[in-house]
Amino acid sequence: MVNGIFLMIGLATLTVTGADAVAQGQNDSSGRVADRADDIHPLLVGMKVPDVVLTDVQGKEVKIYSLLEKKPTVLIFYRGGWCPYCNLQLEQLHTIESDVLKEGYQIVAVSADRPENVEKSIEKHDLHYTLLSDSTMNAAKAFGLAFRVDKEALERSTKYAATLESGSGLNHHVLPVPAVFIVQKDGSIIFEYVNPNFKVRLNAQVLLAILKAENEQTGKN
Repeated sequence: MVNGIFLMIGLATLTVTGADAVAQGQNDSSGRVADRADDIHPLLVGMKVPDVVLTDVQGKEVKIYSLLEKKPTVLIFYRGGWCPYCNLQLEQLHTIESDVLKEGYQIVAVSADRPENVEKSIEKHDLHYTLLSDSTMNAAKAFGLAFRVDKEALERSTKYAATLESGSGLNHHVLPVPAVFIVQKDGSIIFEYVNPNFKVRLNAQVLLAILKAENEQTGKN
């Protein structure tokens, strides 16, 4: 159970609060849907990401490894274009994209939105990095990030349920816990930030500093 934040780089944990999954040294809930955001078991630093299939704005399937093999990747999971905190995160990433590219990384952002809504986010924020759809939540499940939205919350707000269904085009009411992974070309995770509190995201400038520190450590720059 995750009752806090995963913040990991290399094989050392920088900040972990109540993270039993780290102690286990494995992700035993990959492919499952947690009952709460606090109960997810995300993939851990040192593991390799699964070769999940995502969908681009044209509705074409994209295997994640076809992107990873191009260059190291900042892989973002966010809830959707309907979420103001996600929109702020997308805009912040936009401000550092050129610097991220200079450091030799690309940005790939994945959401629960269906392709049409992903395209709207690209146009709304004038984004140039890659946004992909995971409306089925198969990728979020494989990364151990998926959780089912509380039934009581949905019953209290029919608008919330309608927003989720309009966003994904499906009625599964499953979302990813927002996450940031830094992934090498071979699929190995070298850093992650996963926070069940969807209002708190990894600051873009902090992310950029982490990329620069990683390059300095490995002698890339």
